[in-house]
Amino acid sequence: MRDNLRSITALLLNADQQDRAVLDELFPLVYDELRWMAHRHLRGEYGGRTMNTTALVHEAYVKMAGQENLPLQSRAYFFGSAARAMRQILVDYARRRNAQKRGGDAEQISLDGQEIAVDACAAELLELNDALEKLGQLDERLAKVVECRFFGGLTVEETAEVLATSPRTIKRDWRRARAWLYREMHGA
Repeated sequence: MRDNLRSITALLLNADQQDRAVLDELFPLVYDELRWMAHRHLRGEYGGRTMNTTALVHEAYVKMAGQENLPLQSRAYFFGSAARAMRQILVDYARRRNAQKRGGDAEQISLDGQEIAVDACAAELLELNDALEKLGQLDERLAKVVECRFFGGLTVEETAEVLATSPRTIKRDWRRARAWLYREMHGA
């Protein structure tokens, strides 16, 4: 694990943000961590299962690889970008599923058994995304904390690293953001 971390850090330190080959070299090194990041967020949160962690990680990779400037500044920045990509994918998927007619059986995608459900909560996910966008206009860091913690499944310490702040600040921001989102979504 330590050697893997050194390899990741060395790749990122020497990376050109336009060099797609670096991302191809980086992906196998971070694959398991990205899968765990996706799985931590998605496990047990939804009822019916229609998407899995492998598909989410692969879509996030494709999304990140398609960026003009690759997220290669640092390990923390890379994983923060992965969390953002996962959020966008889940929201886009929820929008597509929500737009379809209700009542039909959901299309099943099963690649490895580590599945999640977006169908069961598409409306709630879209509502959360709308509220999160409003929060981002008021306080960008609070929105990024939610993105990392909720959509990326990052721990407090990992989120602090991504946002270059202290775990104590992240804990405080996480409480504030959750309270604001609850009031926004439930009108209480």
